[in-house]
Amino acid sequence: MASLFLTKPVERLLAETHEGERSLRRVLGPIDLIALGIGATIGAGIFATIGTAAAGDASRPGAGPALILSFVVTAVVCAFTGLCYAELASLVPVSGSAYTFAYVTFGEVVAWIIGWDLIIEYAIGNVAVAISWANYFNTLMAGLGVDLPRWLTVDYRTAAQKMPEVIAAAPHVFGVPIVFNLLAIGIVAVLSVVLVWGVRESSRATTAMVVIKLLVLGFFVVAGLGFIKPENWQPFAPNGFAGIAAGAAIVFFAYIGFDAVSTCAEETRRPGRDLPIGILGSLAASTLIYVIVAVVFTGLVPFPALQKMTVSDQAEPLTVALQYVGRSDTAVGIVAFGSVIAHTAVLLVFQLGQARIFMAMARDGLLPASLARIHPRFRTPHVATILTGVGVGVLAAISNIDEMVDLTNIGTLFAFLLVSIGVSILRFKAPDRPRPFRVPFGPILIPALGAFFCLGMIAHLPKTSWIRFGVWLAVGLVVYTLYGYRHSHLRARCLPKAARMEYNDRAD
Repeated sequence: MASLFLTKPVERLLAETHEGERSLRRVLGPIDLIALGIGATIGAGIFATIGTAAAGDASRPGAGPALILSFVVTAVVCAFTGLCYAELASLVPVSGSAYTFAYVTFGEVVAWIIGWDLIIEYAIGNVAVAISWANYFNTLMAGLGVDLPRWLTVDYRTAAQKMPEVIAAAPHVFGVPIVFNLLAIGIVAVLSVVLVWGVRESSRATTAMVVIKLLVLGFFVVAGLGFIKPENWQPFAPNGFAGIAAGAAIVFFAYIGFDAVSTCAEETRRPGRDLPIGILGSLAASTLIYVIVAVVFTGLVPFPALQKMTVSDQAEPLTVALQYVGRSDTAVGIVAFGSVIAHTAVLLVFQLGQARIFMAMARDGLLPASLARIHPRFRTPHVATILTGVGVGVLAAISNIDEMVDLTNIGTLFAFLLVSIGVSILRFKAPDRPRPFRVPFGPILIPALGAFFCLGMIAHLPKTSWIRFGVWLAVGLVVYTLYGYRHSHLRARCLPKAARMEYNDRAD
């Protein structure tokens, strides 16, 4: 049992990043990291989830105009955890994010749980982003007069439950309708190629997309200002604090991404200084933008109209808001274009982050060694990147966005919870290690507040999210038992040879 909680020395982690064939190219500075953080954060959340957060659904009340406060509440929670991420990232500047932090803090089995959990945040989160991207891209194409077949733009279950005309129009093979989201597969495949090509190229592409989507969000604000009706903000909180809290739990998806900056630690020139700047800078900029957009959105559409939105409308709320007030097709098309760009940036950064988490786990022997391979020319984890692309693309073709968002939120909040606790533990376990950045007000207050608020937001997620999350972690523990525990490099170094041979004999 003790071997399950072996911790990995920070010195060993840092040494591994400088091993020849494993080393990545250090090319990113603070501006690159802020751009990556904004690129990962501002995307599907603001362009897709605010409709559900404002209106509510069958399992939770809507925030209504108090959506503005939902963003503020979530920003406060993320600020606490962002400070914790910043300290740990400066202390342990190694790829792997919360997985790596857990390995040096809690031990191997907890690190595995977090690594498995981060698949929900990055890969499953990207499934939701890819689906939302496909919705907006389809809207953009329709605005240009290009009508794509519906059976290539929606998943089978949604079509079977709500779109019988799509099932009827789809081609059939042996009587089975062929319905899948080809658009979602296509964008994931293209971005996987870009990520294999190189991190500098990925960073430049992300920076360009960040500029475009900020311009488009600015356009949405300007285009909607003249149509705002103050009476639409009354009642401000139709469902009281319950609606605000439920809205905060939903729009939390809009904040997932600032922590992805920490996965680029090994590609940062001065990680001790630049990582905290990238994490906290991108979080602050995103919050300001979100509050402004929420003010305009809730001023355009009254709460009763929000409640009448269909699931498809909630997947693209900003364009629906402009259509509601009668803005021109050109304005709607510009916002749809901006959303496509925003989603593309999020997909790029999340794919980057997931591949590096797989790489870190493979380095430790918890996943097959092939996932830690670095391309000899591009210096990127190409095997892990391709595997991530295939998995996300396949799931995006057949999945529903609401299920993916809720599962992503609970998985990410769980990771944030352990990161917050980890800061306090490492302050006492390794008080003398150099920390270029420290969480202010001591080792207890901010981490405790972060953990408390994460638990509070988890409590406002649907019970189905808890069930799916529990099943996912159970599957992960089975995988660890069958593979990771037996192949762990840390256990191989730390356990006596006789104990390792006895375990392997019993496993055989």
